[in-house]
Amino acid sequence: MDTQNINKWIKDNKIQKIPKKEKDKIELFNYIANLTFEKNVQYTEKEINEKLKNFYIDYALLRRYMVDYKILSRTIDCKTYWY
Repeated sequence: MDTQNINKWIKDNKIQKIPKKEKDKIELFNYIANLTFEKNVQYTEKEINEKLKNFYIDYALLRRYMVDYKILSRTIDCKTYWY
């Protein structure tokens, strides 16, 4: 992971802007997931939201991106998530 790239988007552990390039988005979201979640631990949607709101005001957007990019997985009913 290129921390120089990450530093373009994050300042003081807050996302300043979401990159436009898909490759950069994936890099940023993987970086956040690695900092935030433990592998194979199940989280509720509320727990995911609480953790992500530390990084970005629109935590639901981050959650959706992470699911769309298959960084986070979730059950069909969207009640349980894991990394």
